Amino acid sequence: MTAELVRGQNHPLDRTRVEIRVAAGGPVVAGVTLGDEQGRLSGVEAVAHPGAPRRTGIEVPRQAAAEHRIAVDLDALPAAVHRVSVLLALPSGIGGLTAFGAAAAPAVTVTGLDGTGIVRYTITGLGAESAVVAVELYRRQDAWKVRAVGQGYADGLPAMLRDQGLTQAAELAAEIEEAVGQGQARAVPAPAPMTAGRSERPGTGPSAAPAQDRPSPAPATAADGPTPSATGAGAASGTGAAAGPGTGVGAKYAAGAKAGDLPSTPVAGGPIDYRHPRRRSTPAPAAPAPSSPRPAGPPPSATGPTAPDGSPLPVAGDAAGWSMDERLYNQVWGMFEDLARSVAAYRSAADFAETRLEQELDRALADPRARLGTAGDAARATARDQHATLVTQARAALDRDLAQLTAESEVVEPALPPAFARWDNPVWQGYHVPVERPMALRLGDLHLPEVLDLRIPMLVRLPLERGLWIDSGPESYGRPGPDRDIGRRELPGALTDGAPDETELRRLAMESAVAIAARLLAIHPAGDFAVQVIDPAGAAAPALAPLVESGALPAYPLPGAKGVAAVLEGLTRRVELVQMAVRHRAADALPADLDTAEQLLIVHDFPHGFDDRALTRLRYLADEGPAVGVHLMLVADRAQSREYGPVLDPLWRSLLRLTPVPDAHLADPWVGHAWTYEPPLAPPGSQVVRQVLGRLAAARRAS
Repeated sequence: MTAELVRGQNHPLDRTRVEIRVAAGGPVVAGVTLGDEQGRLSGVEAVAHPGAPRRTGIEVPRQAAAEHRIAVDLDALPAAVHRVSVLLALPSGIGGLTAFGAAAAPAVTVTGLDGTGIVRYTITGLGAESAVVAVELYRRQDAWKVRAVGQGYADGLPAMLRDQGLTQAAELAAEIEEAVGQGQARAVPAPAPMTAGRSERPGTGPSAAPAQDRPSPAPATAADGPTPSATGAGAASGTGAAAGPGTGVGAKYAAGAKAGDLPSTPVAGGPIDYRHPRRRSTPAPAAPAPSSPRPAGPPPSATGPTAPDGSPLPVAGDAAGWSMDERLYNQVWGMFEDLARSVAAYRSAADFAETRLEQELDRALADPRARLGTAGDAARATARDQHATLVTQARAALDRDLAQLTAESEVVEPALPPAFARWDNPVWQGYHVPVERPMALRLGDLHLPEVLDLRIPMLVRLPLERGLWIDSGPESYGRPGPDRDIGRRELPGALTDGAPDETELRRLAMESAVAIAARLLAIHPAGDFAVQVIDPAGAAAPALAPLVESGALPAYPLPGAKGVAAVLEGLTRRVELVQMAVRHRAADALPADLDTAEQLLIVHDFPHGFDDRALTRLRYLADEGPAVGVHLMLVADRAQSREYGPVLDPLWRSLLRLTPVPDAHLADPWVGHAWTYEPPLAPPGSQVVRQVLGRLAAARRAS
């Protein structure tokens, strides 16, 4: 429950990584000062502000806005820092406010990273003040507390900074004003009241955090029915400049809207802005007015490098996050959402053009007198010309967005860490066994038929909350349709001609499973992850060779029902013991022979070799295992389990279905896309998987 503070009151903090959320009645500038035990500042480097938004353990917004989020990692602060003060100031020339007393009282909330409120303080009693110290986090006997301060300054930022002992207060205040002035085009005004009957779709995920701050689930499988989208996006139009990190793509979607609801023409107030609404922006500031003393020439960029024409260049890691991996993860999912929105806008415009063409032709043919002669021909020609113009304009807008996304992908892909990178990325050539667990895993690539050469990494957060199912059934790849044809053109080897070969599909399915397992092993510290395999028929031996030869798999799995029972019994025992240890907080009571490393169970040719008892245990592992570090991967043809009837349907629905060949089956129900998924296989003939597993084995032996 969030504690409400009054001026001077304090409250203990039970965590060291927090978020400070500011809500004001108009645009304000947010900053943070890092003081010693007396609250004195060591210099300008102890102030985080829009001109220098990042200090060790601190990140503040770059622009004036009515709402802010400030990230604070108290453990990362220098030892000399004992006070973290949150400053709010009114910028000149933005919003028209000159004093806090002329608007609603600002409120500050300290929350956890999951959005759970800790304390809230509404700064009342302000009048002519234009700057205020809102709250401070302070260290007392190796513990942190938060205090409601509410100290205002009528003389603004210079007086506030001078009061904290900063000798360069006036110069720093001027630098902050200049940084805010350069970003005036990015200033966010106070939110306007919602129009009756329309509402913007709120953010999804923990505490409705922005897209880049929340974990994004993998897209749903078409067979699983409509589930929440990984993009969290509908399809509607938006106006004005929404924040975006230089791609300039994506559209602001409204609640419940569908791709077909997109208007074909700009709404009143300006052209539609398809940029991602919640990704960071690096636009160049507007050109100065003629009366401005700024010298002539192209304006400098507010942040980041720019192209010769002044447009921002894409930058790897240009998203919010505590670490580079988290920033790259958020940026990749932002690219995914941008591509979804841009293609949805194009498809909507193309559908509108087609509908309009049909209406115009029907209207031209409605009058029998106009069906023949030059008048009818002219009407039909005009309708077709209008259709071609609309489609051409829509495609030009899509091509512009795709070019920007492609440029961003070319920058982001080489910068990805091993957990996010393809097997052909050079990062694997310099692979070293990690010392920390990863935050996410690349399960493959996604693309849409409008642009086949733009692949978006499919990243899922770890630990895996859902099991995986690699579909080896040939019936799944025989459905007709344009997307299916696109996938077929890219099938490897024997699968390119005619229907997919069953034997080849089974081989590729197991190779995909081994590639994912090898990646999971490689991105975890040595000894923190293990793989077990059930292969009753012994048919998976060729694909398992890299795991066995490197020692990641101690031996080839025992065939027959005996091998199935032995593996399931051991993993069931592990899940039950760990559950009891967690429930009773008795981790030290676990048996010494119990392997506490996370486990991936690969089941090949399911349900071959399974009896009713084994099926029950497998379903138990699928339901209870992920919470205690046991994850399931089935390599199976669902048609082979039909004899069990509907008893296994819950198991299939609980798994994320993947394919061993490119196939358009990953559904995004919010915008109606069917994404083509490509498995994370190593390039043909590459030895990168064996090399990585060999280095991991050497590290395991040395530990």
